[in-house]
Amino acid sequence: MSIFDVISLFGGLAMFLYGMRLMGDSLKENSSGTLKVAMEHVTNNPVKAFILGLLVTALIQSSTATIVITSGLVGAGILTLSQSLGIIVGANVGTTVTGQIIRLLDLNAGGTSWLRFLQPSTLAPVALILGMALIMTNATHNSKSIGNIAIGFGILFSGLLNMTGAVRTLSESGIIEQLFSGLGENPFFGYLTGAAIAFVLQSSSATIGILQAFSQTGMLTFKAIYALIVGVYLGDCVTTAIVCSIGAKADAKRVGAVNILFNLSKSALVLIVVNIVHRLGLLDPLWDTTVNSGIIANTNTVFNLVCAFCLFPMLRVYERMSKKIIMDEPPKVHKYQDKLDALSPVFFDTPALALRSCYDILLTMLHAAWDNIDRSFVLLEKFDEKAYEAIGREETEIDLMTDRTSRYLVDLLPHLQQDLHISILDQYYKVVSEFERLGDHAFNIAEVGASMARDGQSFSATACGELRVLESIIDDILKYTEQSFHKRDVDAAYQIEPLVQVAEEFTNKLKKNHLKRMGTGECSVYADAIYSNLMVEFKSIADVCSNVGIATLVRVRPELADHEHLYFEGLHAGKDAEYNDAFHEAYDRYFSLLHDPGMDGEATDSEGEQLAFDAAADGTLRVGA
Repeated sequence: MSIFDVISLFGGLAMFLYGMRLMGDSLKENSSGTLKVAMEHVTNNPVKAFILGLLVTALIQSSTATIVITSGLVGAGILTLSQSLGIIVGANVGTTVTGQIIRLLDLNAGGTSWLRFLQPSTLAPVALILGMALIMTNATHNSKSIGNIAIGFGILFSGLLNMTGAVRTLSESGIIEQLFSGLGENPFFGYLTGAAIAFVLQSSSATIGILQAFSQTGMLTFKAIYALIVGVYLGDCVTTAIVCSIGAKADAKRVGAVNILFNLSKSALVLIVVNIVHRLGLLDPLWDTTVNSGIIANTNTVFNLVCAFCLFPMLRVYERMSKKIIMDEPPKVHKYQDKLDALSPVFFDTPALALRSCYDILLTMLHAAWDNIDRSFVLLEKFDEKAYEAIGREETEIDLMTDRTSRYLVDLLPHLQQDLHISILDQYYKVVSEFERLGDHAFNIAEVGASMARDGQSFSATACGELRVLESIIDDILKYTEQSFHKRDVDAAYQIEPLVQVAEEFTNKLKKNHLKRMGTGECSVYADAIYSNLMVEFKSIADVCSNVGIATLVRVRPELADHEHLYFEGLHAGKDAEYNDAFHEAYDRYFSLLHDPGMDGEATDSEGEQLAFDAAADGTLRVGA
């Protein structure tokens, strides 16, 4: 044995761990959309949850990742703690799939046999070649992710081969024989060793894989490794619980606690049963048998499957125990605390889930701002102090959501690999400030209502009637804005811009009508500044909605990103027939409600304006709402 053998061993270990990490991360990145859909549709059936946990873990090659994601979903309110129990057990069984893959080390095939292609010495270079070919050609949108999976697989097996070569050399020194024979004589020490290694490596699959590599020396026996395998369960779940508890809600922390309780029970069950069966002499044929990679993989799988079956009825007990260990947290401070809690860093490795949390909070912001706008409209005619204070409180919540979401999006960006995820984040980063501005404009309108109430001012009946028509235009614009963002509805996004242009024409018309009324004394000169500021707020709301619609269109049609201003200049210049038809239809619909022939150059018909006010008063002006 020399220092070079030790370097070779640890170099192989580094390659193995990196390959496993690269493959797992790429699998999560490439499948996070499917993962999101699957895990959000968990029912209250624990068997289905168990199967889901097993399949997800087998897919992403990490029980830790599955349980951490589950903890995040519980914290976000998408899953309940009860629904997560089956997933936890399934994840513990699913992690054994990695060992079954690594058992290919035992495959012995003749030089001309097709089975030789399944040997790691062949699989590793083939996977590396395939991965590099996919990345360099970039034939499809997810070629890079699939290429990284293949390269991770190749590096994993290259590391295993390097380790097995090194441990064979080390076995000649007698160190390995002495080490594992000592573990066989002291199962408790073997248990602690397995727990410590898994805790340091933060992966039970990696620890079992290393053990499988050491089995190639032919010096490992069942009595030396069974306790070490069981110890792996504890070390891995402690790491998982720590990750689950960082900045999490009580129920999210309980997911980690349930995992520890389950694995402690599993460890005790296996150790007790194995020792009883051994004392009865039923394990004598296996006890001193030399184990290979396949026996280690099968032992790990059998332990996990049997324990899952035996301990499944105990899940509700674990749930109750976790609630005694981790107490309920104090009442939430903010109205939308659940949405804020969903912006969890644990989702960074599964971008679709992280982006879903952003989507949910952005939609909440839009609805909150829209509700505030509607409330503020009411204050212009009938001021209510409680409603005004409620608008202010909601505006504070919108500002908080804006700040948290913006920072979360910035932190999420380095974790994105797919172009689709980057384009979604780009849209969200644009609209988060727009939704915040909607809230600002709602509060500004409420401030106008409060100022008028303090000064004892009010708008004339005619002005109120015209404002209701303008409010109905704004409400329709907000309706299409919500549809375009909520459902990524391109048709709704196209409907926004014609209405925005109508709103601009309408505010200009209302300012002219207001000027005429001041000339006749119908409207107070002192209210002129207030009225003008109000028109600016209405127009600004329409402009914000236009920006949201543009962001939706750019996400669907990326080619618009570099010249969107030219595209919309063309629309406003009348170069699009569909846009022209939509604009004229909306223009005629809303301007007809003014009953104002003066818009054609004639004198204003005050009787027609009074009819418009009367119609607005009974609600008939909510056109399209």
